[in-house]
Amino acid sequence: MSIKSLYIFEYVFAAVVAVAIFVLSVIPVPEDTSLSDVPLIDKWAHMLMYAGLTFAMWVDHVAILKRPLTVGFLLLMFVAPSLLGGLLELVQAYCTTHRSGDWLDFAADAIGSFVMTLVCIYLNKLWKEKILRQK
Repeated sequence: MSIKSLYIFEYVFAAVVAVAIFVLSVIPVPEDTSLSDVPLIDKWAHMLMYAGLTFAMWVDHVAILKRPLTVGFLLLMFVAPSLLGGLLELVQAYCTTHRSGDWLDFAADAIGSFVMTLVCIYLNKLWKEKILRQK
């Protein structure tokens, strides 16, 4: 297997977002922030981060690599970010002293990824229509 054939070199935007999520997941978080009074702010942040990763996967796949959106890739757009979220919750629980794993965070990760997968199905329809109009 050549290094050029690794998917990480094709899906650069998604890889950068995944690395950013990893870093944000393992660094210490201040206890009190200006957003502390927002109900469930932590869960909203998780949903947005993993929705962003799912969107980055769609952008890399459809907009940059010009590949068709298949059922298999749609499934990957949901499963891969969700698994990353679960893995990072385990890393927080067992490999850090300043973070704790939370299964509700994992659920928020999966919800964000699922919702963005649905949004990307719609975006893909709009993308196809735009391409057809240009021809």
